[in-house]
Amino acid sequence: MRRLSLLILVLGSFAFAGSAGAVSGKIVKVLPHFIDMQGRHTKSPSLFDRDAYQTWLRQHPEKRSGVRYDIHWKAKNLQNELMLRVELRGIAEGKLPKEKTLQANVKASTGWARWTDFSVTGDDYKALGEVTAWRVTLWDGDTLVDEQTSFLW
Repeated sequence: MRRLSLLILVLGSFAFAGSAGAVSGKIVKVLPHFIDMQGRHTKSPSLFDRDAYQTWLRQHPEKRSGVRYDIHWKAKNLQNELMLRVELRGIAEGKLPKEKTLQANVKASTGWARWTDFSVTGDDYKALGEVTAWRVTLWDGDTLVDEQTSFLW
């Protein structure tokens, strides 16, 4: 009797796993970068130079014109477009915290991860102020597929 129950349990779990046709997705990485007055986040293709330039921009806020978020994501069993959303919380000087939401409909190619970038520049960046927290979410309609957040979110 025990063996029969165990066999039914195992076969039932395989049947359930096989019918899972829902979208599975993952936000692999989120890279926030400051943008300088010329619209660049680095001066050369070197990752070392990019990190050094980002440190310099962090120390010189007057040389920044915005912030950009590069999101590396992937999805399987994709039937429809997904929505990638970036929510930012910032503090403008002398004012209450501000929030900004950026979103885009995205479509993955079969089996490959994709990069999508979002930028906040100009007056929007000034109104938002220094970004203190962020959250990136991947949505399939009203269903949350995955999310990644900053430490302070």
